[in-house]
Amino acid sequence: MQKVTFTLDDDTVDRLRRIATRLARPQSHVVREAIKEYDARAGKLSEEERARLLSVVDGMLKAPPTRSTAAVDTELRALRATRRRWTQRRAPRA
Repeated sequence: MQKVTFTLDDDTVDRLRRIATRLARPQSHVVREAIKEYDARAGKLSEEERARLLSVVDGMLKAPPTRSTAAVDTELRALRATRRRWTQRRAPRA
């Protein structure tokens, strides 16, 4: 463990003390648990971000296609063929 120093506002310190008292745990334990929970949520989108991204996707789906289905299929076939050749070259030799 490492000892660290933080500067917190009075309201945050009061909350920390109340939580530690209610849980009968050291304040350092409460801080560790809070950081662990925050870390688990930090990579997730907020509701506002999620709604904004969904509206972008909805807009993309409503936009008319810029290429024909045949052109897209041709490009996908070419990509798949390239990937197959690449993986065959990279296959380990016995």
